[in-house]
Amino acid sequence: MTAAVRHAPAQPPSATTIRRLGPNEAAASVGALADVLIDCVHGGASVSFMAPLPRDKALAFWRNVADGVARNERVLLVAEDASGAILGTVQLITAMPDNQPHRADVAKMLVHRRARRQGIAQQLMAAVDDAARAERKTVLVLDTVTGGDAERLYERAGWQRVGVVPDYALMPDGALCGTTFFCKRV
Repeated sequence: MTAAVRHAPAQPPSATTIRRLGPNEAAASVGALADVLIDCVHGGASVSFMAPLPRDKALAFWRNVADGVARNERVLLVAEDASGAILGTVQLITAMPDNQPHRADVAKMLVHRRARRQGIAQQLMAAVDDAARAERKTVLVLDTVTGGDAERLYERAGWQRVGVVPDYALMPDGALCGTTFFCKRV
């Protein structure tokens, strides 16, 4: 007779909330968003900044983003843990030329290294789709480092690879990298 093996119940993942920040919340979150950006750049993410990223430069970037939220030019989404700490973020840039009122760009999909591999990026991408629908945007465009983990994330989320531009940008350490462009209809 074998003894029954009792397994401890699986621990549920920590609660992550995805929410849209209004202008005042965006302005109040600049410091926490700068922390996420700095962590991502120092971790090697090619997201328009070179390493080491000075805090004042990261803060200035997020102040500009908060101003864009206040002008209704972009949607700012954040992923927060149960304590309210920001773990990740993504933006939907809605201010487009007159002949592209149906389109938006997805930008700065960032997840702090300590919070990766928990499904947060997937939750943020689903939320950005919802935000696009709420803003009546039907075509979304984004770009990412060719060969990076984000390519697989976007493909799993239903994005269509459009093409690759070799040597399009620099990695934070100065090395050239290709950029893959994606689009999605929502």
